Amino acid sequence: MSINSYVVKSTIVGALGGLLFGFDTAVISGTTAALTQTYHLTPALLGITVSSALAGTVVGAMGAGIPGQKYGRRDSLRVMALFYVVSAIGCAFAWSWSSLIFFRFLGGLGIGGSSVLGPMYIAEIAPPKWRGRLVGFFQVNIVVGILLAYVSNTIIGSMRLGALEWRWMFGVSAIPALLFLITLFVIPRSPRWLVTQSSLNEALEVLRLTGIPDAKEELDEIIASVHLERAGTPDPLFSRQYLKPIIIAFTVGMFSQLSGINAVLYYLNDIFRLAGATKLSGNLQAIAVGATNLVFTLLAMSVIDKLGRKKLLLTGTVGLAICLTLISYVFYSHSHLNWLVWLLMLFIASFAMSQGAVLWVYISEVFPNRVRSKGQSLGSSSHWVWNVLISLIFPIMATSSGAYPFMFFAAMMVVDFFLVFFYYPETSGVTLEQMQHKLGID
Repeated sequence: MSINSYVVKSTIVGALGGLLFGFDTAVISGTTAALTQTYHLTPALLGITVSSALAGTVVGAMGAGIPGQKYGRRDSLRVMALFYVVSAIGCAFAWSWSSLIFFRFLGGLGIGGSSVLGPMYIAEIAPPKWRGRLVGFFQVNIVVGILLAYVSNTIIGSMRLGALEWRWMFGVSAIPALLFLITLFVIPRSPRWLVTQSSLNEALEVLRLTGIPDAKEELDEIIASVHLERAGTPDPLFSRQYLKPIIIAFTVGMFSQLSGINAVLYYLNDIFRLAGATKLSGNLQAIAVGATNLVFTLLAMSVIDKLGRKKLLLTGTVGLAICLTLISYVFYSHSHLNWLVWLLMLFIASFAMSQGAVLWVYISEVFPNRVRSKGQSLGSSSHWVWNVLISLIFPIMATSSGAYPFMFFAAMMVVDFFLVFFYYPETSGVTLEQMQHKLGID
């Protein structure tokens, strides 16, 4: 079955939230030095500044499932887009440190909410054969956003804007945020959500437009999978039958952060400064890291449905453990500092081929429709809670020794390898409705 333009359009729009997610995630790396000087920040206060947006992501991720189920994935994404717009403009015109924290928190709500709703929307509109690659496009957009943030920071940094430099770095994201908001008015609602609202004719029409060979048969499968919801029977997420998908969603989100990926992305320029890089060379090296992230994410997306999620996780986790061990050695020995940019590029490549490619796909697949919103929120919340903790602690640990955090991350990747090997199932090649039977869910 080939993919049609209707699915492509819906996927691109749904994944634009990922681009803003990536941009807002990485843009802070170019502002840390200026913010520290402007607001006289200690390492602890810098950690709070960086993690303020992440606190918003936790709230957004935990709460997004409720409006996502009640009002639909698409309509709830419009609210997330509005958060992005207001946050970008607010950060650009922040009049105090506390106002900056507030607007970064607001942007975090958009990031957290879109990290739940975007992959969920794409997973529910994508044909099973293409689902891994299409949901993975959300991750592609995240890394595109990260690269654009590094490029944007470098360009703005070369314009000699002085005290206004960091404001422009934050404010420029209002442009793609507005584009996201506008395009959300030209895509359909999720067919699976429409079934939960008894809009069966509209759901059938959307399925036909997506090119499903037997749209009626697919609709009947969806109706059967949401029968408990339609009958009004409550089905709490935290019950014994969902234990395995709960553990999978929680740990896949947790270990993606315990790889140290976002500590690296948020503090990349600071890491290069610790190794003796200048502002310009640090920005250029950040672009090299961001480009590596994009290239290997695209490579992973091309093979995720052929090789499967589990193989990618296992292979990439080994690479992460090796790279993190070598990076910790560089900082511990204070030698071979010229290795750092190459090791970070290999680290990013390993992450992009494993956790980066699989995370959002996996979380969107392991829960049945009746609790998918809640399950997606759980997995995403785990991801963001650990992100907040690591972002808060990293600058404090790195001040003591740049080696310590990377030693810890390397050890966590060893633990993750064995967890994936012995516990995680393969999810590629089966429908969302069949997945619940594979996981032993009635």
